[in-house]
Amino acid sequence: MSTDTTSAPTKKPSADEPAGLSSQILREIMGGGAVRTVLAILCGFIVGAILIIATSEEVAQVSGYFFSRPMDTVSAAWAAVSGGYGALFRGSIFNPDANSFAASVRPITETLRLGAPLIAAGLGIALSFRVGLFNIGGQGQLLLGVVFASYASFAWPLPYGLHLIVAVVFGILGAALWGSIVGLLKATTGAHEVIVTIMLNYVAFNLVTWLMRSGFLHDDAAGGNPQTVAPLDTAQLPPILGPGFSLHAGFLLVVAATIFYWWLMERSTIGYRFRTVGLNPNAARTAGMNVPKIYVVAMAASAAFVGIAGVNQTLGRAGGVTPSIDAGIGFDGITVALLGGGGAVGIFFAGLLFGAMKAGSPMMQIADVSPEVLLVVQGVIVLFIAAPPLVRAIFRLPTPVPAGPIKTFVKSLFTRGKNS
Repeated sequence: MSTDTTSAPTKKPSADEPAGLSSQILREIMGGGAVRTVLAILCGFIVGAILIIATSEEVAQVSGYFFSRPMDTVSAAWAAVSGGYGALFRGSIFNPDANSFAASVRPITETLRLGAPLIAAGLGIALSFRVGLFNIGGQGQLLLGVVFASYASFAWPLPYGLHLIVAVVFGILGAALWGSIVGLLKATTGAHEVIVTIMLNYVAFNLVTWLMRSGFLHDDAAGGNPQTVAPLDTAQLPPILGPGFSLHAGFLLVVAATIFYWWLMERSTIGYRFRTVGLNPNAARTAGMNVPKIYVVAMAASAAFVGIAGVNQTLGRAGGVTPSIDAGIGFDGITVALLGGGGAVGIFFAGLLFGAMKAGSPMMQIADVSPEVLLVVQGVIVLFIAAPPLVRAIFRLPTPVPAGPIKTFVKSLFTRGKNS
């Protein structure tokens, strides 16, 4: 009787495995959201360059003899694009032509100042997205934050430091209360949040206009114009870099809000419930979660972040504000949230990008570039962000990998950290 002692053949490592792993990593990187976002931004600026060329008078003049001297048209087109985007850089990042170092770095401080409320609004809108809600009531929520913060800033004289804290908290609370109305109506009556937020935008704008024109917010020095009383010195956000710069502590408040948003959505229990309801409310209900209550809390939290933008706009200046103080921030927050992909880091840099466009727009107008070009650039960016298959088709990107080597490695690091 013989015994078969033959062992199973061992698999020898193939020389192609390292190359296969490299291709998997490359596929995961190229199919990720970060690459699509960068390409979407690139496409937006390419379309903007085409518009700059199409609207340039110099390009139109030299294109009349394009076939005899084509390089003149190419040179004029390059000069128009480089001049326009160069002006954008000088107006938003760094101006090497300035007379002093302070004047040279002032553009980046303006980008931070203008980007701060966009980041706050983007955080609020993104929070609602991740709960499965579509909050387009940022305008009304921002204005209610303005009302509460403005009233606390001049009607309640308090010591320095305490007064600013009270005004900030009161503004955030006012916006949160306005947003909770949306969540309450959805939870109790099933009203769609899109319709409710649109209607509440109109209600908020007209209510705030009335309060600023003849209500308790009205500044008698403004006559019949709707304007609030100027905040007291103790309630104003102090400048960060001194009186020569407009950048104030509102930017630091937004940085803190960004960190808090990350912790709330990624590390807290309520954030886990938010994400669960956003993925599948029926499964969350089956798991014992109070979905209607979560809707109310989520809309209040979403509006609270938007209220930070209102606080930033109100307490970051020495004078009173008018109903136009929202400056489209409530709607721009939707764009920032989409571009940022719902993540804290992405929203932060998306807000800075759009803040840079706002800061550099006046300089581009000086360079004879229409300010509407940047609006088109923003629209194209959102178009490509909202249509990932379109970006993948144009640039022949691979489909996203559900669990590739990089994601598996990162997940193992977090798991190892929890087990240790």
